[in-house]
Order: sequence, then structure tokens, then C-alpha cells
Amino acid sequence: MACGSCGTTENGVPKGCKSNGNCGTGTCGSGSEKLAVFDWLSNMTLPNGEERFNIFEVRFKNGRKHFFRNTENLTISMGDVVAVESSSGHDVGTVSLAGELVKVQMKKYKVAEDSEEILKIYRKASQRDIDVWQSSRDREEETQRKGREILGKLGLQMKLSDVEFQGDGNKATFYYTADSRVDFRQLIRDLASAFSIRVEMKQVGARQEAARLGGVGSCGRELCCSTWLTDFRKVTTSAARYQQLSLNPLKLAGQCGKLKCCLNFELDSYLDALKSFPKQDLILKTEKGDAVFVKMDIFKKHLWYTYSEERFKWFRLTLDQVLEIIELNKNNEKSISLEEYESDVEIIEKVDFEDAVGQDSLTRFDTPKKSNRRRNNKKKKPATVAVNQTKESPQKQQVKRKPRKNPNQKNKDLGNSNQANQPTAEVAKTNKPRKNNRNRNKNKPKNGNNSPEK
Repeated sequence: MACGSCGTTENGVPKGCKSNGNCGTGTCGSGSEKLAVFDWLSNMTLPNGEERFNIFEVRFKNGRKHFFRNTENLTISMGDVVAVESSSGHDVGTVSLAGELVKVQMKKYKVAEDSEEILKIYRKASQRDIDVWQSSRDREEETQRKGREILGKLGLQMKLSDVEFQGDGNKATFYYTADSRVDFRQLIRDLASAFSIRVEMKQVGARQEAARLGGVGSCGRELCCSTWLTDFRKVTTSAARYQQLSLNPLKLAGQCGKLKCCLNFELDSYLDALKSFPKQDLILKTEKGDAVFVKMDIFKKHLWYTYSEERFKWFRLTLDQVLEIIELNKNNEKSISLEEYESDVEIIEKVDFEDAVGQDSLTRFDTPKKSNRRRNNKKKKPATVAVNQTKESPQKQQVKRKPRKNPNQKNKDLGNSNQANQPTAEVAKTNKPRKNNRNRNKNKPKNGNNSPEK
């Protein structure tokens, strides 16, 4: 779906149309132009005797499209810039669709082939037409700014959202939004005298304004109304109720301030799924008491009920169980309690992460790694105590371990005392530090026996 400007050179280098993100023809599918169409019938030949359809679809600023008749039998194809008839003067646009697909679009918008609303194509745009058109487009931003200043001086309750110049530069269309009817006759006079052009005021809704201006929605993508959505269906709060959504206006409103158009996208699927569900105001009669509806999960087919007298606990039931209770109540029978029904419900655990191809856990870096320093410190503490104990002199160790003497045993044999003290001296010798020279000289016996010096 690329145009000729986006092709490549002989060396394979892409040319690029140098339009800074805006496709020059609207057929690149870049998303900058609304509803760029690919003519899949362009390569097919017409049957014998059939003439080519002479009505073309032409696109203007912000995706505005109209149908024009090729009365001069010009050779026109998609992407050509043409000068077309306008209410006053001429306008310049780009051909967005040609051939048999134009019939489909005309049928969609209910436009007859012989309608008087279909204007004609004058010619292919010349270089002068394109230069005047580009210069007019460059004036739009400044015109909009000055127009808002004039609007503020008049104090009208309206908002000027966009300005579009005609291709010949003789006319400008001012798009505005207003909550109520506004008398802007004086505003037209002031705008016409300020810019020396013909002025046309056109009121648009909030959704059409968002479609023209564009933006990014809460989903993170470009607005649907500015990219592909053309028909704005009515959106009501019942669409949110059917989908079990919270009726929070901050979450349900879009950039335009109205309810989001995407609320209607999945509404049909929800309505089809809700056909098998009972009404929410239906009361279930059980042996323990009456049960009322609380909430539901439509696609999992789970419903929550609670007793009308004991509302502090909710009970999860399946759709089949609820239909079974309703069938019993129709026969004037009460079902068993909700506790017994809930015990039969099987809840499938949702697998958030599955190691299918050998990946590691996604949360493997969340918890910090425990260090082993504390464990090593705990192991070293007993050794430190032992070293401190060895630093004590042998005399102190002997005094601590020596039993208290009885005064009645004064004539105790000296040899027995030496034998009793010998193991203590050996223990002190083995536990003493080697590097301490003072303790080594101090513990050396002078009399040639193992007893310490007195």
C-alpha cells in the first residue's frame, strides 16, 4: 500500500516523501491520514463493454471526504492532487478512492449517482494551485489564534476548535463547539474584516472535535475517532452496566468528555453471554434463608449471592447451580444451603508464569541475596572467647581451679600437691599463646620442677 514517493532508488535506498510523518498521498497506511484505502481491484480489467466509473472520492483536511464527478474524462488515479468545484471558487484535495470501490462507499453513505450534490473535477492541480494551497494551509494556525482573540473580546460562549482554508485561499471554515445556541453574526463581520476572506461557521459536536484534533486515549493508543472510526453511535451508561463496569465518570469518559466509544465495541458479546443468566432481582430460596444477588463474572459463569439477613459473607456459585436452585423454587421446593453449593465449586488457579521454554522466574531479582557474613561471625565468636581465656596467666587459671583448702589439713604431703597441680600446669602450657614472650619467660620453672614459682 505504498505510494510512489515512498519507494526505493536503484541502490535500494528509501526515498521518502519528506512530509515529516504526514503521507503525501494517504495510501501508506501510516495512520496520519484517516481511513487510507487500498484499491484491491486496481489490477483487474473491466468486462467488455464496461466503462470505468467516473466518480471519485477526494479527501481534504482532517479526513473530510466528498464525491466528485470526472466530467472531463481526465486520467486520474489514487494519490493525484486535483482541483475540484466548490461553493465559491475551487478547492484542492487528494484522490483517496477510485474505481468500483467508490460505488460501495456511495451506497454506505446513501449518495445516489445522479445526485446534484456531486460536484465536478476541474483539472489536475498545477504547481501554482499547489503553491496557493500550501500557503493557505500555513495561514490556518495564525488565523485560529487571532480568531480566538476576537472571540474572547466579544464574550461569546463558544469554543473555536479548528480553521480550514479553501484551496484558492478565498474562503475559510471556522469549526466551533457550543453548549447552547450562539448569535455569532457580529463575529462573522469581525473575522471577515480582519482576514479579508469569506467566513463560514460550522458547529461540530464534542466527538467530531476530538476526531479532528486527535490525541492519545487512556489505553495508550491514538484515538479511534481520529484514526479509523467514522460513525459515532450513541453511547449510554447501560453499556457499562451490562459489562459490569464501575459507573465512574472519570474512567468512562474519553478525551471529548463524553462516554468512550469503545464501550460499544464488546457490548454485543456481553449481551449474547447474558442471555443464559437469570435476572439479577431474582431471590433464591434456601433452607437457611433467602439469598440475593451481589455480582457476577460473565465469561467464567460465576455468580455471588448472600443471605438477605447475613450479608457479611458472599458465596460463589456456578451458573448451573443457580439455575438448579431456580428450578427447585419453581416447584415450591427449597434448596440446600449456599455453603454446601460453594464447597462443590472448583476454582481453577490462574497460572501467571509458566516455564515453558526454560526461562527463569520473572521475580528472581526482586528479593535481595542474603549474605553469609553473619554466619561467619557467629562461628568466630567461640574462638575469640577461647583466645581471651588463654591470655590469662597460669597463676590466675590455677587460682580459679584450685579447690579451697580446709584449715584442718595443714600437714598435707607436698608430693601429693605437686601431683594435683601438674595437670593444671600442663593445660596452661598448651593453651598459652606462643607469641607472648613475657608469658613464656614467666611460666618457665626455675627449680626444675613443674610447680609454679612462689
